[in-house]
Amino acid sequence: MRNNDARLLMLDRDAVAALLQPDDVRAAVLEAFALHAARAARVFPLVREELPGSAIFGIKSGDVPAQELLGFKAAGFWPANREAGGEAHQATIMLLDPRTGRPICIADGNAVTTARTAAAGALGLQLLARPDSEQVCVFGTGVQARGHTAYALHALPSLKRVRYVSSDGRREPAFEAQFAARCEVALAGGPHTAAADTAVAAADIVITATPGRAALFSADAVRAGTHINAVGADTQGKRELPSGLLERARVWADDLPQARRIGELQWAPALPAAELGDLLDAPPARAPGDITIFDMTGIALQDLTTVRMLYERALAHNIGRNIPWPW
Repeated sequence: MRNNDARLLMLDRDAVAALLQPDDVRAAVLEAFALHAARAARVFPLVREELPGSAIFGIKSGDVPAQELLGFKAAGFWPANREAGGEAHQATIMLLDPRTGRPICIADGNAVTTARTAAAGALGLQLLARPDSEQVCVFGTGVQARGHTAYALHALPSLKRVRYVSSDGRREPAFEAQFAARCEVALAGGPHTAAADTAVAAADIVITATPGRAALFSADAVRAGTHINAVGADTQGKRELPSGLLERARVWADDLPQARRIGELQWAPALPAAELGDLLDAPPARAPGDITIFDMTGIALQDLTTVRMLYERALAHNIGRNIPWPW
């Protein structure tokens, strides 16, 4: 393509929503983990900085040289958005031509981030949770918590009950309605309470999807055989799991250096752990009493493989704004 014929595809929120299919996301995320495990892709150093007004800004980037896949996600957390009725999490993803450095696709990354993170969590459940798990305890009722619950229920048909912990201990009828047709859903209470500990103690799986900076439940509440997907710790100083729990568990991460910097593993950086992608060819032998943890900080490769899928589908179906971008 000549320089003056170059084009840039813009995928806004509605275009992404029209293209984003769970099965396609699961396949893209699985590919990202496989590439990472094979060391066929690179995860570049993370940018994660606090801004005025309690906002957080970050950049996750990487590439797959053999596939000519290069890009980044600029994303973060702007809590003041909620006052205007907007989403606090914001993300924009860009793919670039690695031969020229020119952008080829810009996509709204909010729904992509939710879907790819939930798909990664579901993969963690399939590889690490007990296959006979029946009850899940979910901390959070926001976009991430809903996404993880939906993907978990698809990944593990054995799940029959969802107990959720809301930030204020009050019922969230919309959260309950989303899953009521699939399983029994009920409020457990609020975090940092005896009710939260009771819900954790009864759960086979615990999913923590909050912006918390303190333990959400007691370490003693976690019984043998439990699996935990820890989602919310993605910045230095954040945590959701109680002290001492990591040391009792077998721990996996999506990317170990990143998890030791900003994930739950920042609180036990010397603790032996492994990467989830290494289990794709050989899932671990799981003793009935093992406590397992998937420390999820999210890696750029998940964003890039997912948006590449959206880009290809958008071109095939003439979706989005394909504009001239000459140089």
